[in-house]
Amino acid sequence: MNTSLMKFHIPEALHAADPPEKRLSARDQVKLLVLDRQTGKFKHDQFVHIRSYLEKGDLLIFNNSRTIPAVLRANHNGKSVEVRLSRRLSDSEWDVLLPESRLNIGENLKFSNGVSAIITGYGSEPPLVKIDFSARGTDLLHLFYETGDPIRYEYIHHPWPLEAYQTVFATAPGSVEMPSAGRAFSWKLIKDLKKEGIGIAFLSLHAGLSYYGNDKWPSPKKHPETYSVPKSTAEKINEAKRNGKRVIAVGTTVVRALETAAGANGLVEAEEGTTSLYVTKNYPLRAADGLITGFHEPEASHLDMLTSFVQEEFLLSAYQNAISKNYLWHEFGDMNIILPLKGK
Repeated sequence: MNTSLMKFHIPEALHAADPPEKRLSARDQVKLLVLDRQTGKFKHDQFVHIRSYLEKGDLLIFNNSRTIPAVLRANHNGKSVEVRLSRRLSDSEWDVLLPESRLNIGENLKFSNGVSAIITGYGSEPPLVKIDFSARGTDLLHLFYETGDPIRYEYIHHPWPLEAYQTVFATAPGSVEMPSAGRAFSWKLIKDLKKEGIGIAFLSLHAGLSYYGNDKWPSPKKHPETYSVPKSTAEKINEAKRNGKRVIAVGTTVVRALETAAGANGLVEAEEGTTSLYVTKNYPLRAADGLITGFHEPEASHLDMLTSFVQEEFLLSAYQNAISKNYLWHEFGDMNIILPLKGK
């Protein structure tokens, strides 16, 4: 849960319930709040105009993790049980949330297609538990895609297909919730940015559950996520750093992976693993110079990360103004870019 002093109220009407393609003409037509890291000044625009705030040689880092259908139904002693995936541990093991049930270690769950699972222990933190499926690898992934649904929180009133929870560049299945900061980018916008000399690179961080229900959020220090920074991406980041260019993370997941892989000198190593890095206002950012993100609830630990980019009072002022201007929150909502504007 967010440990900052930021307190604000999001009116019910500002919880985005529909994908922007249903409200607007395209995913890149959402609003954009532009916030200067150094001065706290902000302005309003449309996301499709984001090029106006980028410079030739800037490098955008995207998370190419693909959202999987993470809500499953199982049978336990004749009763239907919801199983909500959180994090892959091995080819057959997952941390999961059982939001409707309290089951004991050693109990069994039965899924479709003859697949079963056993509860083998506690997860990374309460209330997660660890289960071991009888299927593994691609067979297990097929079960998820054949029988599962995407996670849908209460502010989304209608079920949307899995594709609504994908970025256009998502290629690596593994996130149980969409790394949503990249959702506003269309292929046309990405191509236009590349033509203007804006660099593009990708990494993967598979996002876990952001909410456990009943006003319980993951502890940011006990919320491991799997990441991979390819060699080609590390090389692009290090070249941009050597040339004095800005590295801009598209999403808090990207910040977490970048800062995990960065050395004290800001250079990034190609690596993969699991990170529990918790970035707060006292964290000295080493790799990320700017951030593109959505809007976050006051309880979300994401806000602690944002205060590592910009002073808390600047962020709160910008958020309050966004509320007054009817910006929309969550994965289908509007966008925020935080970076040094260099006189713009």
